[in-house]
Amino acid sequence: MANTYSQHYVHLVFAVKRNRSSLIMKENRVTMEKYICGIISNCKCKPLAIYCNPDHTHILIGMHPAISVAALVAKIKSNSSRFYHQNFETNHLFAWQDGYGVFSYAHSQINRVYHYIMNQEEHHKKKTFKGEYLNMLEKAAIEYDLKYVFDFF
Repeated sequence: MANTYSQHYVHLVFAVKRNRSSLIMKENRVTMEKYICGIISNCKCKPLAIYCNPDHTHILIGMHPAISVAALVAKIKSNSSRFYHQNFETNHLFAWQDGYGVFSYAHSQINRVYHYIMNQEEHHKKKTFKGEYLNMLEKAAIEYDLKYVFDFF
């Protein structure tokens, strides 16, 4: 019987729900990132880079061929929301917005995407999340309607 060979890398971007912006506090960021990486690994995928900004998250993943991006994102969002509520003190309800951005890359592009994600703190000193996300959609030639894009804060 033949094996399945796959090389599918995706960059996921999703945002904290409107009016709940900036809920991923700096002191909780690494803990949240580690938990999300555990979710990804438990789905037989490979987390390659992650950065949880206060209001949105970027993740670079090597996908397993047996799981869909939609199923993985649903697991990440639901389990990380539950984890957030169980582990972080807050006066706000934490939730992710509906939808997400997913961008695929070739193996030769992984290093560039990795550094882009890991440099988020510096990147957002110069550019807003809205500007960043719309630019990503345009570079990927993804047609969009602003009324169906994230609620930016």
